[in-house]
Amino acid sequence: MCTRISTTLLIFVLVGLRPIHGQEPSASNNTPAPIATDRPAVTNSSSVVPAGSLQAENGFLATNNQGQNIADGSETLVRIGIVARTEFRFTVPDYYYNLNGSGIGTGLGDLALGVKEQLGPLPGKFDASVTAFVSFPSGASGVSSGGYDPGLQVAWSRPLSSKWTTAGMLSLYGPTQDHSHNLTGESTILLDRQLTAQWDAFVEYVGDFPERGATRQSVQFGTALKVGKRQQQQLDFHVGVGLTSAAMNHFIGVGYSFRLRAFHRE
Repeated sequence: MCTRISTTLLIFVLVGLRPIHGQEPSASNNTPAPIATDRPAVTNSSSVVPAGSLQAENGFLATNNQGQNIADGSETLVRIGIVARTEFRFTVPDYYYNLNGSGIGTGLGDLALGVKEQLGPLPGKFDASVTAFVSFPSGASGVSSGGYDPGLQVAWSRPLSSKWTTAGMLSLYGPTQDHSHNLTGESTILLDRQLTAQWDAFVEYVGDFPERGATRQSVQFGTALKVGKRQQQQLDFHVGVGLTSAAMNHFIGVGYSFRLRAFHRE
């Protein structure tokens, strides 16, 4: 399951990813809409990939978590547009490498399968999507949770102006810890700004509230740049810090995503 970060009020200003966290811009029959990803923010986009398209979102993350220095990649999420408002999702197992040599294990993590549905049209200029998934205990000992872990995410977004967008996500996860599910709620909120037609940036607050254990709250800043003539590729960068003692200390990540026309749909 993806690494999740923290909660406390953080509506500040910096910068935004409207195309990334809102509905995809409309496109003509000959020109595809620019790529819209579920990274680098924790908050998912409120749109699905176009029907007939395959989108691969990839990244590398370096984390300092309670004294453990961990690098992981390729953070690959494959999204396939099935019909106009539905996509299939496959999370490729990450490889985690513990730079300390002790504590958290080294090896492949768990794979996950899911479905994302775009909702609406909704009143009040809101866009929304719901994602359901389950991860399977396929990873290495010391990295895998060892259980079948479900998750449900409801993401929303709303434009504030032509350049600013606010978005967030409410989620419920069931990670396996000590051979039982530790029900965990998560809330996120972010503020995005479109800097240019291809370049966006954001600030995001994330809070995890587990049934057992202390809350984890963090804040991160990130930016994304769409590249290519048709803007079907994206480069991203993000950095964040923990706000509570149970959260990771700090992290930094980079990513590259692309979209292909996988098959034709009438």
